[in-house]
Amino acid sequence: MESLLQELKEKIVSTLNLTEVSPEDIDDNEQLVGGRLGVDSIDVLELVIMLERDYSIKIEDREVGSMVFANLKNLADYVAANKPESSN
Repeated sequence: MESLLQELKEKIVSTLNLTEVSPEDIDDNEQLVGGRLGVDSIDVLELVIMLERDYSIKIEDREVGSMVFANLKNLADYVAANKPESSN
């Protein structure tokens, strides 16, 4: 799980072009949407596209999305539980 958390931190920084944040700056339980990172609804859409592209995971339900993007730990748990075996 630690490697997935680190991978997701790197992907978040890269996908959202967070120039002032390094992956090490992101706490596993830190609020993603509306938190210190400044993730907004447009950023969430970019992250949803990244999940589809990199992990073959779709998030089509708004309630599920709210839970998944609450913090990094939730995101990692969701990816681990839903990632197809043949995905990255």
